[in-house]
Amino acid sequence: MLRDDINKAWSALKDAEKPRLHVFLATSAIHRQYKLNMAKEEIIRTAVEGVKIARDLCEDIEFSPEDASRTEPEFLAEVVAAVVAAGATTINVPDTVGYTVPEEFFEVFQYLKRHVPGIDNVVLSVHCHDDLGMAVANSLAAVRAGARQIECTINGIGERAGNTALEEVVMAMRVRNDVLPYWTNVDSTMLTRASKLVSAATSFPVQFNKAIVGRNAFAHESGIHQDGMLKHTQTYEIMTPDSVGVKQTSLVMGKHSGRHAFSHKLEELGYALAGNQLEDAFVRFKALADRKKHVYDEDIEALVDEEIAHAQDRVKLVSLTVIAGTMGPQSATLTLDIEGKHETVQSTGNGPVDATFNCIKRLMPNEALLELYQVHAVTQGTDAQAEVSVRLSENGKSVTAKGADPDTLVASAKAYLGALNKLIVKRQRGKPEAMLASERRIHSTEAAQGLLRTTGFAEDSG
Repeated sequence: MLRDDINKAWSALKDAEKPRLHVFLATSAIHRQYKLNMAKEEIIRTAVEGVKIARDLCEDIEFSPEDASRTEPEFLAEVVAAVVAAGATTINVPDTVGYTVPEEFFEVFQYLKRHVPGIDNVVLSVHCHDDLGMAVANSLAAVRAGARQIECTINGIGERAGNTALEEVVMAMRVRNDVLPYWTNVDSTMLTRASKLVSAATSFPVQFNKAIVGRNAFAHESGIHQDGMLKHTQTYEIMTPDSVGVKQTSLVMGKHSGRHAFSHKLEELGYALAGNQLEDAFVRFKALADRKKHVYDEDIEALVDEEIAHAQDRVKLVSLTVIAGTMGPQSATLTLDIEGKHETVQSTGNGPVDATFNCIKRLMPNEALLELYQVHAVTQGTDAQAEVSVRLSENGKSVTAKGADPDTLVASAKAYLGALNKLIVKRQRGKPEAMLASERRIHSTEAAQGLLRTTGFAEDSG
Protein backbone atom coordinates (compact mmCIF):
# COMPACT_ATOMS: atom_id res chain seq x y z
CA MET A 1 0.00 0.00 0.00
CA LEU A 2 2.23 2.76 -1.24
CA ARG A 3 1.30 6.42 -0.69
CA ASP A 4 1.60 7.13 -4.43
CA ASP A 5 -0.82 4.30 -5.26
CA ILE A 6 -3.39 5.61 -2.79
CA ASN A 7 -3.00 9.17 -4.10
CA LYS A 8 -3.49 8.00 -7.69
CA ALA A 9 -6.60 6.06 -6.71
CA TRP A 10 -7.99 9.13 -4.98
CA SER A 11 -7.31 11.34 -8.01
CA ALA A 12 -9.56 9.02 -10.02
CA LEU A 13 -12.31 8.97 -7.38
CA LYS A 14 -12.33 12.40 -5.82
CA ASP A 15 -15.14 13.76 -8.01
CA ALA A 16 -17.40 10.74 -7.46
CA GLU A 17 -20.74 11.23 -5.72
CA LYS A 18 -19.88 8.66 -3.04
CA PRO A 19 -16.13 8.00 -3.19
CA ARG A 20 -14.57 5.12 -1.31
CA LEU A 21 -10.92 4.12 -1.09
CA HIS A 22 -10.20 0.40 -0.72
CA VAL A 23 -6.80 -0.61 0.65
CA PHE A 24 -5.67 -4.16 1.31
CA LEU A 25 -2.73 -6.18 2.58
CA ALA A 26 -2.23 -9.94 2.85
CA THR A 27 -2.28 -11.37 6.37
CA SER A 28 -2.00 -15.19 6.08
CA ALA A 29 1.20 -16.95 7.12
CA ILE A 30 1.95 -18.19 3.62
CA HIS A 31 1.59 -14.68 2.16
CA ARG A 32 3.61 -13.12 4.98
CA GLN A 33 6.47 -15.54 4.45
CA TYR A 34 6.62 -16.04 0.69
CA LYS A 35 4.99 -13.00 -0.94
CA LEU A 36 5.62 -10.11 1.42
CA ASN A 37 8.52 -11.31 3.57
CA MET A 38 7.06 -9.29 6.43
CA ALA A 39 6.65 -10.05 10.12
CA LYS A 40 3.30 -9.72 11.89
CA GLU A 41 4.25 -6.41 13.48
CA GLU A 42 5.22 -4.97 10.10
CA ILE A 43 1.93 -6.15 8.57
CA ILE A 44 -0.05 -4.32 11.25
CA ARG A 45 2.07 -1.16 10.99
CA THR A 46 1.78 -1.08 7.18
CA ALA A 47 -1.97 -1.73 7.23
CA VAL A 48 -2.58 1.06 9.74
CA GLU A 49 -0.38 3.47 7.79
CA GLY A 50 -2.29 2.74 4.56
CA VAL A 51 -5.67 3.29 6.21
CA LYS A 52 -4.51 6.57 7.78
CA ILE A 53 -3.16 7.87 4.46
CA ALA A 54 -6.46 7.01 2.78
CA ARG A 55 -8.53 8.49 5.64
CA ASP A 56 -6.76 11.82 5.23
CA LEU A 57 -8.18 11.91 1.70
CA CYS A 58 -11.57 10.23 2.04
CA GLU A 59 -14.05 9.51 4.84
CA ASP A 60 -15.17 6.13 3.47
CA ILE A 61 -12.34 3.59 3.74
CA GLU A 62 -12.55 -0.14 3.10
CA PHE A 63 -9.79 -2.48 4.27
CA SER A 64 -9.25 -6.08 3.19
CA PRO A 65 -6.93 -8.54 4.95
CA GLU A 66 -6.11 -10.56 1.84
CA ASP A 67 -6.32 -14.36 2.27
CA ALA A 68 -8.25 -13.82 5.49
CA SER A 69 -9.74 -17.33 5.41
CA ARG A 70 -6.25 -18.82 5.83
CA THR A 71 -5.12 -16.31 8.46
CA GLU A 72 -4.80 -17.27 12.12
CA PRO A 73 -8.02 -16.00 13.81
CA GLU A 74 -6.12 -14.25 16.61
CA PHE A 75 -3.86 -12.35 14.21
CA LEU A 76 -6.75 -11.56 11.86
CA ALA A 77 -8.65 -10.00 14.76
CA GLU A 78 -5.53 -8.05 15.77
CA VAL A 79 -5.12 -6.58 12.28
CA VAL A 80 -8.80 -5.74 11.94
CA ALA A 81 -8.87 -4.07 15.36
CA ALA A 82 -5.88 -1.93 14.41
CA VAL A 83 -7.34 -0.70 11.09
CA VAL A 84 -10.76 -0.04 12.67
CA ALA A 85 -9.03 2.13 15.25
CA ALA A 86 -7.16 3.87 12.41
CA GLY A 87 -10.41 4.85 10.70
CA ALA A 88 -11.53 2.03 8.39
CA THR A 89 -15.30 2.15 7.89
CA THR A 90 -15.77 -1.14 6.03
CA ILE A 91 -13.95 -4.37 6.80
CA ASN A 92 -13.95 -6.78 3.89
CA VAL A 93 -13.07 -10.40 4.69
CA PRO A 94 -11.84 -12.18 1.55
CA ASP A 95 -11.69 -15.89 0.83
CA THR A 96 -9.01 -15.06 -1.72
CA VAL A 97 -8.31 -18.58 -2.94
CA GLY A 98 -11.76 -20.14 -2.48
CA TYR A 99 -10.50 -22.31 0.37
CA THR A 100 -13.06 -22.04 3.15
CA VAL A 101 -16.41 -23.77 3.73
CA PRO A 102 -19.65 -22.15 4.99
CA GLU A 103 -19.52 -23.31 8.62
CA GLU A 104 -15.88 -22.31 8.96
CA PHE A 105 -16.41 -18.91 7.32
CA PHE A 106 -19.43 -18.22 9.53
CA GLU A 107 -17.19 -18.71 12.55
CA VAL A 108 -14.53 -16.33 11.16
CA PHE A 109 -17.07 -13.49 11.18
CA GLN A 110 -18.41 -14.48 14.58
CA TYR A 111 -14.87 -14.51 15.97
CA LEU A 112 -14.22 -11.00 14.66
CA LYS A 113 -17.47 -9.75 16.17
CA ARG A 114 -16.48 -11.20 19.55
CA HIS A 115 -12.87 -10.01 19.61
CA VAL A 116 -12.62 -6.70 17.71
CA PRO A 117 -13.50 -3.54 19.64
CA GLY A 118 -15.76 -1.24 17.65
CA ILE A 119 -16.63 -3.90 15.08
CA ASP A 120 -20.33 -3.02 15.37
CA ASN A 121 -19.56 0.50 14.12
CA VAL A 122 -18.23 -0.64 10.75
CA VAL A 123 -19.77 -2.45 7.79
CA LEU A 124 -18.69 -6.06 7.44
CA SER A 125 -18.13 -7.19 3.86
CA VAL A 126 -17.38 -10.50 2.17
CA HIS A 127 -15.43 -11.35 -0.99
CA CYS A 128 -15.39 -15.01 -2.05
CA HIS A 129 -13.85 -16.99 -4.88
CA ASP A 130 -15.36 -20.15 -6.33
CA ASP A 131 -12.37 -22.52 -6.50
CA LEU A 132 -14.28 -25.22 -4.61
CA GLY A 133 -17.69 -24.18 -5.92
CA MET A 134 -18.77 -22.63 -2.62
CA ALA A 135 -18.47 -18.88 -3.22
CA VAL A 136 -22.23 -18.25 -3.03
CA ALA A 137 -22.70 -20.55 -0.02
CA ASN A 138 -19.78 -18.94 1.81
CA SER A 139 -21.06 -15.44 1.05
CA LEU A 140 -24.51 -16.29 2.37
CA ALA A 141 -22.94 -17.82 5.49
CA ALA A 142 -21.09 -14.54 6.02
CA VAL A 143 -24.36 -12.62 5.70
CA ARG A 144 -25.93 -14.85 8.35
CA ALA A 145 -22.93 -14.08 10.55
CA GLY A 146 -23.32 -10.32 10.17
CA ALA A 147 -21.86 -9.25 6.80
CA ARG A 148 -23.92 -6.57 5.07
CA GLN A 149 -21.95 -6.17 1.86
CA ILE A 150 -21.27 -8.90 -0.69
CA GLU A 151 -18.62 -8.28 -3.33
CA CYS A 152 -19.87 -10.25 -6.31
CA THR A 153 -20.00 -10.28 -10.11
CA ILE A 154 -22.53 -10.83 -12.87
CA ASN A 155 -22.33 -14.45 -14.09
CA GLY A 156 -19.78 -15.10 -11.33
CA ILE A 157 -16.93 -14.00 -13.61
CA GLY A 158 -13.55 -13.41 -12.02
CA GLU A 159 -10.08 -14.71 -11.32
CA ARG A 160 -9.57 -18.47 -11.80
CA ALA A 161 -12.93 -20.20 -11.15
CA GLY A 162 -14.66 -16.86 -10.64
CA ASN A 163 -16.33 -14.94 -7.83
CA THR A 164 -19.67 -15.02 -6.06
CA ALA A 165 -22.46 -14.74 -8.65
CA LEU A 166 -24.65 -11.71 -8.00
CA GLU A 167 -27.71 -13.28 -9.62
CA GLU A 168 -27.46 -16.34 -7.38
CA VAL A 169 -27.23 -14.50 -4.05
CA VAL A 170 -30.03 -12.12 -5.03
CA MET A 171 -32.40 -14.93 -5.95
CA ALA A 172 -31.35 -17.11 -3.01
CA MET A 173 -32.42 -14.33 -0.64
CA ARG A 174 -35.62 -13.78 -2.57
CA VAL A 175 -36.70 -17.41 -2.97
CA ARG A 176 -35.53 -18.59 0.49
CA ASN A 177 -36.36 -15.47 2.45
CA ASP A 178 -37.73 -17.77 5.16
CA VAL A 179 -34.18 -18.84 6.10
CA LEU A 180 -32.34 -15.87 4.58
CA PRO A 181 -34.41 -12.91 5.83
CA TYR A 182 -32.39 -10.26 4.00
CA TRP A 183 -33.03 -8.04 1.00
CA THR A 184 -31.24 -5.97 -1.62
CA ASN A 185 -32.33 -3.17 -3.94
CA VAL A 186 -31.34 -5.20 -7.01
CA ASP A 187 -34.08 -5.31 -9.64
CA SER A 188 -34.16 -9.06 -10.27
CA THR A 189 -36.06 -8.64 -13.55
CA MET A 190 -32.88 -7.16 -15.06
CA LEU A 191 -30.66 -10.11 -14.11
CA THR A 192 -30.96 -11.99 -17.41
CA ARG A 193 -30.42 -8.83 -19.45
CA ALA A 194 -27.37 -7.92 -17.37
CA SER A 195 -26.03 -11.45 -17.77
CA LYS A 196 -26.34 -11.31 -21.54
CA LEU A 197 -24.77 -7.85 -21.72
CA VAL A 198 -21.78 -8.90 -19.61
CA SER A 199 -21.39 -12.07 -21.67
CA ALA A 200 -21.37 -9.98 -24.85
CA ALA A 201 -18.95 -7.38 -23.50
CA THR A 202 -16.51 -9.98 -22.19
CA SER A 203 -17.10 -12.53 -24.99
CA PHE A 204 -17.32 -15.10 -22.21
CA PRO A 205 -20.26 -17.45 -22.82
CA VAL A 206 -22.63 -18.47 -20.05
CA GLN A 207 -22.89 -22.23 -19.59
CA PHE A 208 -26.32 -23.54 -20.52
CA ASN A 209 -26.99 -25.04 -17.08
CA LYS A 210 -25.82 -21.96 -15.16
CA ALA A 211 -28.14 -21.23 -12.23
CA ILE A 212 -30.66 -18.39 -12.71
CA VAL A 213 -29.37 -17.03 -16.05
CA GLY A 214 -28.36 -20.13 -18.03
CA ARG A 215 -30.34 -21.00 -21.15
CA ASN A 216 -31.60 -24.22 -19.56
CA ALA A 217 -32.42 -22.70 -16.16
CA PHE A 218 -36.15 -22.88 -16.95
CA ALA A 219 -36.11 -25.74 -19.46
CA HIS A 220 -37.81 -29.03 -18.61
CA GLU A 221 -36.94 -32.03 -20.75
CA SER A 222 -37.84 -34.97 -18.54
CA GLY A 223 -41.34 -36.36 -19.18
CA ILE A 224 -42.09 -36.52 -15.47
CA HIS A 225 -40.97 -32.91 -15.04
CA GLN A 226 -43.05 -31.77 -18.00
CA ASP A 227 -46.12 -33.55 -16.66
CA GLY A 228 -45.68 -31.89 -13.28
CA MET A 229 -45.17 -28.46 -14.86
CA LEU A 230 -48.40 -28.81 -16.83
CA LYS A 231 -50.27 -29.57 -13.61
CA HIS A 232 -48.61 -26.87 -11.48
CA THR A 233 -45.53 -24.83 -12.35
CA GLN A 234 -44.18 -24.90 -8.79
CA THR A 235 -43.74 -28.66 -8.93
CA TYR A 236 -40.42 -28.08 -10.71
CA GLU A 237 -39.88 -24.29 -10.67
CA ILE A 238 -39.04 -22.45 -7.47
CA MET A 239 -39.07 -19.06 -9.21
CA THR A 240 -40.84 -17.72 -12.27
CA PRO A 241 -38.89 -16.95 -15.47
CA ASP A 242 -40.21 -13.38 -15.55
CA SER A 243 -38.88 -12.76 -12.00
CA VAL A 244 -35.35 -12.78 -13.47
CA GLY A 245 -36.29 -11.10 -16.74
CA VAL A 246 -36.84 -14.15 -18.96
CA LYS A 247 -39.65 -13.43 -21.40
CA GLN A 248 -41.37 -15.65 -23.91
CA THR A 249 -39.74 -15.30 -27.33
CA SER A 250 -41.76 -13.09 -29.68
CA LEU A 251 -42.19 -13.67 -33.41
CA VAL A 252 -43.57 -10.24 -34.26
CA MET A 253 -40.39 -8.89 -35.87
CA GLY A 254 -39.67 -9.51 -39.53
CA LYS A 255 -38.53 -7.88 -42.74
CA HIS A 256 -41.65 -5.67 -42.84
CA SER A 257 -41.12 -4.31 -39.32
CA GLY A 258 -40.38 -0.59 -39.26
CA ARG A 259 -37.92 1.56 -37.35
CA HIS A 260 -40.45 2.52 -34.69
CA ALA A 261 -41.36 -1.11 -33.95
CA PHE A 262 -37.67 -2.02 -33.85
CA SER A 263 -36.92 0.83 -31.45
CA HIS A 264 -39.81 -0.28 -29.20
CA LYS A 265 -38.52 -3.86 -29.23
CA LEU A 266 -35.06 -2.67 -28.18
CA GLU A 267 -36.60 -0.80 -25.24
CA GLU A 268 -38.47 -3.96 -24.21
CA LEU A 269 -35.19 -5.86 -24.27
CA GLY A 270 -33.47 -3.27 -22.08
CA TYR A 271 -31.45 -1.38 -24.72
CA ALA A 272 -31.32 2.40 -24.96
CA LEU A 273 -29.97 3.26 -28.42
CA ALA A 274 -30.31 6.59 -30.17
CA GLY A 275 -28.99 8.44 -33.20
CA ASN A 276 -26.38 6.62 -35.24
CA GLN A 277 -26.37 3.65 -32.88
CA LEU A 278 -30.06 3.04 -33.47
CA GLU A 279 -29.74 3.58 -37.21
CA ASP A 280 -26.81 1.17 -37.50
CA ALA A 281 -28.66 -1.46 -35.45
CA PHE A 282 -31.77 -1.06 -37.61
CA VAL A 283 -29.75 -1.51 -40.81
CA ARG A 284 -28.26 -4.73 -39.43
CA PHE A 285 -31.70 -5.89 -38.31
CA LYS A 286 -33.16 -5.37 -41.79
CA ALA A 287 -30.27 -7.27 -43.34
CA LEU A 288 -30.86 -10.12 -40.90
CA ALA A 289 -34.62 -10.08 -41.51
CA ASP A 290 -34.00 -10.48 -45.24
CA ARG A 291 -32.17 -13.72 -44.48
CA LYS A 292 -34.49 -15.12 -41.80
CA LYS A 293 -38.25 -15.62 -41.88
CA HIS A 294 -38.64 -14.78 -38.20
CA VAL A 295 -36.38 -12.61 -36.06
CA TYR A 296 -36.55 -13.62 -32.40
CA ASP A 297 -35.68 -11.53 -29.38
CA GLU A 298 -32.48 -13.56 -28.98
CA ASP A 299 -31.52 -12.68 -32.56
CA ILE A 300 -31.85 -8.97 -31.85
CA GLU A 301 -29.90 -9.30 -28.60
CA ALA A 302 -27.10 -11.13 -30.40
CA LEU A 303 -27.09 -8.50 -33.14
CA VAL A 304 -26.84 -5.54 -30.77
CA ASP A 305 -24.49 -7.22 -28.28
CA GLU A 306 -22.06 -8.12 -31.06
CA GLU A 307 -21.88 -4.50 -32.14
CA ILE A 308 -21.23 -3.42 -28.56
CA ALA A 309 -18.41 -5.95 -28.25
CA HIS A 310 -16.75 -5.13 -31.59
CA ALA A 311 -17.47 -1.42 -32.05
CA GLN A 312 -13.84 -0.44 -31.40
CA ASP A 313 -12.21 -3.22 -33.44
CA ARG A 314 -9.47 -1.94 -35.72
CA VAL A 315 -9.73 -4.89 -38.12
CA LYS A 316 -13.19 -5.92 -39.37
CA LEU A 317 -14.65 -8.48 -41.74
CA VAL A 318 -15.87 -7.12 -45.08
CA SER A 319 -16.68 -10.28 -47.05
CA LEU A 320 -16.10 -14.02 -47.06
CA THR A 321 -16.60 -16.65 -49.77
CA VAL A 322 -15.96 -20.32 -49.01
CA ILE A 323 -15.86 -23.36 -51.29
CA ALA A 324 -16.41 -26.57 -49.34
CA GLY A 325 -17.57 -30.13 -49.84
CA THR A 326 -16.39 -33.72 -49.94
CA MET A 327 -13.72 -32.99 -52.55
CA GLY A 328 -10.97 -31.04 -50.80
CA PRO A 329 -9.04 -29.02 -50.17
CA GLN A 330 -11.57 -26.42 -49.08
CA SER A 331 -10.80 -22.80 -49.96
CA ALA A 332 -11.80 -19.36 -48.74
CA THR A 333 -11.55 -15.83 -50.11
CA LEU A 334 -11.58 -13.14 -47.45
CA THR A 335 -11.62 -9.34 -47.45
CA LEU A 336 -10.76 -7.40 -44.29
CA ASP A 337 -10.99 -3.73 -43.41
CA ILE A 338 -7.60 -2.98 -41.82
CA GLU A 339 -7.47 0.59 -40.54
CA GLY A 340 -9.82 1.68 -43.34
CA LYS A 341 -7.96 -0.16 -46.10
CA HIS A 342 -9.54 -3.22 -47.76
CA GLU A 343 -7.26 -6.20 -48.26
CA THR A 344 -8.24 -9.50 -49.93
CA VAL A 345 -6.57 -12.90 -49.79
CA GLN A 346 -7.34 -16.52 -50.69
CA SER A 347 -6.28 -19.66 -48.79
CA THR A 348 -7.02 -23.37 -48.57
CA GLY A 349 -7.38 -25.50 -45.47
CA ASN A 350 -8.42 -28.75 -43.87
CA GLY A 351 -12.08 -27.80 -43.88
CA PRO A 352 -13.87 -24.47 -44.39
CA VAL A 353 -13.14 -23.10 -40.92
CA ASP A 354 -9.43 -23.86 -41.25
CA ALA A 355 -9.39 -22.22 -44.70
CA THR A 356 -11.12 -19.12 -43.29
CA PHE A 357 -8.72 -18.83 -40.36
CA ASN A 358 -5.74 -19.35 -42.70
CA CYS A 359 -6.94 -16.33 -44.70
CA ILE A 360 -6.98 -14.22 -41.56
CA LYS A 361 -3.51 -15.43 -40.59
CA ARG A 362 -2.15 -14.40 -43.98
CA LEU A 363 -3.41 -10.85 -43.51
CA MET A 364 -2.71 -10.77 -39.77
CA PRO A 365 0.33 -13.01 -39.14
CA ASN A 366 0.30 -14.38 -35.59
CA GLU A 367 1.34 -17.35 -33.50
CA ALA A 368 -1.73 -17.35 -31.27
CA LEU A 369 -2.98 -20.78 -30.22
CA LEU A 370 -6.66 -21.56 -30.78
CA GLU A 371 -7.71 -22.94 -27.39
CA LEU A 372 -11.48 -22.97 -27.89
CA TYR A 373 -13.82 -23.06 -30.87
CA GLN A 374 -17.46 -23.45 -29.91
CA VAL A 375 -20.67 -23.11 -31.93
CA HIS A 376 -24.26 -22.96 -30.78
CA ALA A 377 -27.51 -21.73 -32.31
CA VAL A 378 -28.97 -18.49 -30.97
CA THR A 379 -32.53 -19.71 -31.59
CA GLN A 380 -34.30 -22.77 -32.94
CA GLY A 381 -34.70 -23.60 -36.63
CA THR A 382 -32.38 -24.36 -39.51
CA ASP A 383 -32.08 -20.65 -40.33
CA ALA A 384 -31.00 -19.78 -36.78
CA GLN A 385 -28.05 -17.49 -36.24
CA ALA A 386 -24.90 -19.27 -35.21
CA GLU A 387 -23.01 -17.84 -32.26
CA VAL A 388 -19.34 -18.81 -32.27
CA SER A 389 -16.96 -18.44 -29.32
CA VAL A 390 -13.20 -18.37 -29.90
CA ARG A 391 -10.45 -18.29 -27.30
CA LEU A 392 -6.88 -17.50 -28.35
CA SER A 393 -3.73 -17.58 -26.23
CA GLU A 394 -0.38 -16.04 -27.02
CA ASN A 395 2.65 -15.51 -24.78
CA GLY A 396 0.67 -16.38 -21.67
CA LYS A 397 -2.26 -14.10 -22.47
CA SER A 398 -5.73 -15.48 -23.29
CA VAL A 399 -8.66 -13.64 -24.85
CA THR A 400 -12.17 -14.73 -25.79
CA ALA A 401 -14.48 -13.28 -28.43
CA LYS A 402 -17.86 -14.10 -29.92
CA GLY A 403 -19.37 -13.62 -33.35
CA ALA A 404 -22.94 -14.13 -34.57
CA ASP A 405 -24.33 -14.61 -38.06
CA PRO A 406 -26.78 -16.89 -39.89
CA ASP A 407 -23.70 -18.24 -41.69
CA THR A 408 -21.58 -20.25 -39.26
CA LEU A 409 -18.38 -19.53 -41.20
CA VAL A 410 -18.99 -15.77 -41.15
CA ALA A 411 -19.68 -15.98 -37.40
CA SER A 412 -16.42 -17.94 -37.02
CA ALA A 413 -14.45 -15.28 -38.87
CA LYS A 414 -15.99 -12.51 -36.76
CA ALA A 415 -15.15 -14.33 -33.53
CA TYR A 416 -11.57 -15.06 -34.59
CA LEU A 417 -11.04 -11.44 -35.66
CA GLY A 418 -12.57 -10.22 -32.42
CA ALA A 419 -10.05 -12.23 -30.42
CA LEU A 420 -7.14 -10.98 -32.53
CA ASN A 421 -8.29 -7.39 -32.02
CA LYS A 422 -8.27 -7.96 -28.26
CA LEU A 423 -4.74 -9.33 -28.41
CA ILE A 424 -3.65 -6.22 -30.31
CA VAL A 425 -5.12 -4.04 -27.55
CA LYS A 426 -3.32 -6.06 -24.88
CA ARG A 427 -0.01 -5.56 -26.67
CA GLN A 428 -0.50 -1.81 -27.00
CA ARG A 429 -1.15 -1.10 -23.34
CA GLY A 430 1.61 0.98 -21.89
CA LYS A 431 3.13 1.94 -25.25
CA PRO A 432 4.25 5.53 -25.86
CA GLU A 433 1.62 7.64 -27.63
CA ALA A 434 4.01 8.40 -30.49
CA MET A 435 4.31 4.69 -31.27
CA LEU A 436 0.55 4.21 -31.11
CA ALA A 437 -0.03 7.17 -33.41
CA SER A 438 2.42 5.69 -35.89
CA GLU A 439 0.63 2.35 -35.83
CA ARG A 440 -2.74 4.04 -36.40
CA ARG A 441 -1.48 5.25 -39.77
CA ILE A 442 -1.15 1.71 -41.16
CA HIS A 443 -3.03 1.27 -44.45
CA SER A 444 -1.64 -1.78 -46.25
CA THR A 445 -1.20 -5.51 -45.94
CA GLU A 446 2.52 -5.10 -45.36
CA ALA A 447 1.83 -2.47 -42.75
CA ALA A 448 -0.79 -4.68 -41.12
CA GLN A 449 1.81 -7.39 -40.76
CA GLY A 450 4.05 -4.80 -39.15
CA LEU A 451 1.25 -3.91 -36.76
CA LEU A 452 1.08 -7.49 -35.57
CA ARG A 453 4.84 -7.67 -35.16
CA THR A 454 5.15 -4.40 -33.27
CA THR A 455 2.28 -5.34 -30.97
CA GLY A 456 4.03 -8.58 -30.15
CA PHE A 457 2.05 -11.34 -31.86
CA ALA A 458 4.97 -12.95 -33.63
CA GLU A 459 8.12 -11.78 -31.92
CA ASP A 460 7.48 -10.24 -28.49
CA SER A 461 8.23 -12.78 -25.78
CA GLY A 462 6.05 -10.69 -23.37
